[in-house]
Amino acid sequence: MLQPPPAEPGMREEEVDTPALILDLDAFEANLDAMAALLAPTGTKLRAHAKTHKSAVIAKLQMARGAVGQCVQKVAEAEALAWGGIPNILVSNQVVGARKLNRLMALARIADVAVCADDAEQVAAIAAAAEAAGVRIPVLVEIDCGAARCGVAPGPAAVALAEMIAGSRHLRFGGLQSYQGSAQHKRTAEEREAAIGHAAEVTRRTVEQLRQRGLDCPIVGGGGTGTFTLEAASGVYTEIQAGSYAFMDVDYARNQVPPPFRHSLFVLATVMSRAIPGVAVVDAGHKAVSIDSGLPLVWQRPGLRYAGASDEHGKLLVEDGTAPALGEKLRLVPGHCDPTVDRYDWYVGVRKGRVECLWPIAARGGMA
Repeated sequence: MLQPPPAEPGMREEEVDTPALILDLDAFEANLDAMAALLAPTGTKLRAHAKTHKSAVIAKLQMARGAVGQCVQKVAEAEALAWGGIPNILVSNQVVGARKLNRLMALARIADVAVCADDAEQVAAIAAAAEAAGVRIPVLVEIDCGAARCGVAPGPAAVALAEMIAGSRHLRFGGLQSYQGSAQHKRTAEEREAAIGHAAEVTRRTVEQLRQRGLDCPIVGGGGTGTFTLEAASGVYTEIQAGSYAFMDVDYARNQVPPPFRHSLFVLATVMSRAIPGVAVVDAGHKAVSIDSGLPLVWQRPGLRYAGASDEHGKLLVEDGTAPALGEKLRLVPGHCDPTVDRYDWYVGVRKGRVECLWPIAARGGMA
């Protein structure tokens, strides 16, 4: 159920009802501008990953700065973006099941939509759905470039699948999906460079083998917030699929050389109890902030440490002797931004302490 917004434009931040998802607009816009500036000299385009923000509003701001489109992981996310006016969307994932494929084909009537495959049965099912809908869509071959999650083996197996796609009257070969997700949070630069060096090399060889068979790759997509500079410099990738750069979270900041972006996404929480000496409890626990990548950081309060969570409570330890006041509002930086965003219906955009805008998180909960 869509919840009423926790704030109104013009309201002071400390008046926002909590827990609330706060977007610091100055930091957020600086991140969008920084990514555009970093990619511009490389010639590599941004296809920002909307699984992070789940918002057509944010997608349009990214595209206004040069992004060629968006990628998503689910058909439901693609629907929210397409219905919100985003014209170019890649489902950078496999879509299996007649109902989901029929929904995807319906979107192809209002937007340029592409999808990934790593199996001949998937390709056959996509082709059948496209034929039934009277559309023709691009399909990218996903290769396993080192993450050992999804993807056909690079080289001959990928070429065979691409030829199957290209041979269908209802599909177009769209290129390669080569995303090394496990490299994003490798802590040292050397580890990330090694992982992306391998990914780029197997991708380069596959592209060359495709060309030898007369198949060009309109898109070679991959890269993320933790490694995008490496993919962009490789000369192989044409599109970067970074998403978290817009917000930054605690886990990315743990990289020894963190990505060059600012924390812009926060969960605003209220101190609801100070009954135990040395402890403060806020109204933001498991249901308010994701802890799969670690506990949140209490923003700009070095004497406070978020030490544990239950469903509706976050336990802070007061480590410098200065306890926050009962009712005080604190910003928390999520450990992982994507699943934290998925807990909320609204972004509360704040600039210089005042609420400036409210944006719906239209693709929230889009699991299908």
